[in-house]
Amino acid sequence: MIDRFTTDRKATLTVDGRTFELPIVEGSEGEKAIDIRMLRGKSGYITLDTGFMNTGSCSSDITFLDGENGVLLYRGYAIEDLAGNCSFIEVAYLLINGHLPTRDQLRDFSELLGLFALIHEDMVHFFDRFPPGASPMSILSSMVSCLCNFYPEMNENPMDNIDMMAARLISKVRTIAAFSYKKSLGAPLVYPRHDLSYCANFLNMMFDSPVRSYEVNSTMVRALNQLLILHGDHEQNCSTATVRMVGSARVNLYASISAGINALWGPLHGGANQAVMEMLEDIHASGGDYKKYIARAKNPDDPFRLVGFGHRVYKTFDPRSRIIKKACDDVLASLGINNDPLLELAKEIEEVVLKDEYFIERNLYPNVDFYSGIIYRAMGIPVDMFTVMFALGRLPGWIAHWKEMWDDPNGRISRPRQVYVGPSQRDFVDIGQR
Repeated sequence: MIDRFTTDRKATLTVDGRTFELPIVEGSEGEKAIDIRMLRGKSGYITLDTGFMNTGSCSSDITFLDGENGVLLYRGYAIEDLAGNCSFIEVAYLLINGHLPTRDQLRDFSELLGLFALIHEDMVHFFDRFPPGASPMSILSSMVSCLCNFYPEMNENPMDNIDMMAARLISKVRTIAAFSYKKSLGAPLVYPRHDLSYCANFLNMMFDSPVRSYEVNSTMVRALNQLLILHGDHEQNCSTATVRMVGSARVNLYASISAGINALWGPLHGGANQAVMEMLEDIHASGGDYKKYIARAKNPDDPFRLVGFGHRVYKTFDPRSRIIKKACDDVLASLGINNDPLLELAKEIEEVVLKDEYFIERNLYPNVDFYSGIIYRAMGIPVDMFTVMFALGRLPGWIAHWKEMWDDPNGRISRPRQVYVGPSQRDFVDIGQR
């Protein structure tokens, strides 16, 4: 895929008195890269880039991210337009298929989601075998990995069945997530309904009960749609790169997605919104003096950092945060929440930070994780389910990348190199002489 963006320009590398020409590649949005695929073969050298911060592992036409200018595009569409005008299912279709659906295509895709909403009854019994207090992410990962055993026909020619696989995953993962929450409570399962939308169905499966029926709140449905859209894809992050790397070995889609879920589980990746609420709990438990914590965050000698502010990629305001802040305000107003001390703390901290020159100069604005944690708490979703919610949103992006990786004519099994720094070859010493 990358070859069609190769330019006539060359970069030169001189090493050991020899000069090598390397092709320069330019992406459709002006990103420039030096193509080093032939470097080792020509020179005997590799590059060293810990964390792959300056290394492109693939070319992709799914998502464009410009951290310096706060731009995020899915398939060329601005995230602001998609979050403001589309349902999550429309955006999922866009990510996987490359174009927004027509009315007929959206209807057909929605019907597939409805058809696949239930999970096999034998899988329902799996929930009983997890110990009390099992992490929802471990349950989700295990259950997704098991899907290939219940639907083995999907492994034969995956591209022939990709639409069906995608719909099956997007629909069943929602049900698995809601069931895992109900099982953690010891509460009866609530099965999906054919008359509810994707997000309304999820909220109903989470919160409906035989003793108290759940009334679907349109503001919360709208906010959940936006949250899932904003998390739909974010370029080659840790979990997406994991899905592509595992999939490059021609691993089936379900197992590849399961690997991505495990990568997302890490506190440095998908656990940030959970960390926000845990930080707020700590501040509240210590008396609620948030100004003391803001002062600590500004102290260069104090390792404390305000979680939920700033972003590793965005050097200006995260475009997703502007959208989700409005959704956050709408949810809190709709629910009339005015007595939750953690939410009050969050609003007070946000107000101070947005006016503080220290944070403004360093581009430490509230990010999407800060606001999403507040919304999920207001909805009644427990903290240990926050990363599961992240996985629900990221699922279409993972599927799109797996599909793109599988179809790439230049694709190869991922096999990073290393620079060995261990001992040189040593003589073996018999155990009696050691």
